Amino acid sequence: MTIDKNHVVALQYTLNQIEENGEKTFVEQTTADQPFTFLYGVGMMLPKFEEQLLGMVAGDKKSFTIVPEDGYGDRDDNAKTELPVEMFEESGMPPIGAILPLQDGQGNHVNAMVLEITPEFVVVDLNHPMAGKTLHFDLEVQSTRPATEEELDHGHAHGIDGHEAH
Repeated sequence: MTIDKNHVVALQYTLNQIEENGEKTFVEQTTADQPFTFLYGVGMMLPKFEEQLLGMVAGDKKSFTIVPEDGYGDRDDNAKTELPVEMFEESGMPPIGAILPLQDGQGNHVNAMVLEITPEFVVVDLNHPMAGKTLHFDLEVQSTRPATEEELDHGHAHGIDGHEAH
């Protein structure tokens, strides 16, 4: 079956970041027994990532690169904010480098990385961790199938076979 909108796609991939000198640095990898499974064509993935997968079938392999402007954008050195230390009284102070799940005033979820801790504030970077990075994928499609009505209603895949693991 060919990958198309509202299909559940399972694939395994290796993601490397391409450095300015052209060298690749390993970022992450999935495996055949733990594939990356997602609902295609509903805005969950980078548009350029999905564009590369359109029309592929199980067993197809592909390598491609996504530049920052087609990925997570360029880094914004001003995308920092100070969170009052009182926010962490119950949960405890996060370590430098920790990723904090936050929500902005419009209800959008954003991950922020802790840069610095002062007596008054926890300074966080609001850039996506992959902002400013050139991403290189090597992938193989394991399977694709039409999404179930429940998956479409929920807006996400429920696993390779359409049933969430319990």
